[in-house]
Amino acid sequence: MDEIINRVEKSGIVTIDLDTYYPEHPIVAFDIKDWLWQGLVLKEKDFRERLEITDWSEYQNKIVCIFCSADAIVPYWAYMLLAVKLEPVAREIVYGNQEQYLSLHYSRELEKLNPGDFTDKRIIIKGCGDKPVPVAAYVEITRLLSPVAKSIMYGEPCSTVPVYKKKPLAV
Repeated sequence: MDEIINRVEKSGIVTIDLDTYYPEHPIVAFDIKDWLWQGLVLKEKDFRERLEITDWSEYQNKIVCIFCSADAIVPYWAYMLLAVKLEPVAREIVYGNQEQYLSLHYSRELEKLNPGDFTDKRIIIKGCGDKPVPVAAYVEITRLLSPVAKSIMYGEPCSTVPVYKKKPLAV
């Protein structure tokens, strides 16, 4: 029998799976709309009372995204008060929804990459993962690597979509 040869491995193609950069800790939403009077108005006294009676332990070691999905004016101090209560228990606190948080998270994580490690490499950015990787992460990895990569493709090694190919130097 002939030996099975992994042509993808021999090709020198580098595969980047953005799922591996996904946060390890649970992400939870804290929507202030649930604390508004009649879903419209934030009453300071009621808000402060609710802050005091809330069991904050449910946010222990979680990433908490605070925002308001209602069309209401929420004073900045309300978000600040929430941050004070969440800070001792939460892993991380951010203003915005989960997608906004993930965009920020991926930007921070991908900035840690050394683009020089990918100089003249053929790169596949793996698609169709198990985690909700935001479009912003795909844009960011492409922005970081296109100045140095030989080529960038999207998908799986068996079926890729060309995204970028370095032009040969003019002679």
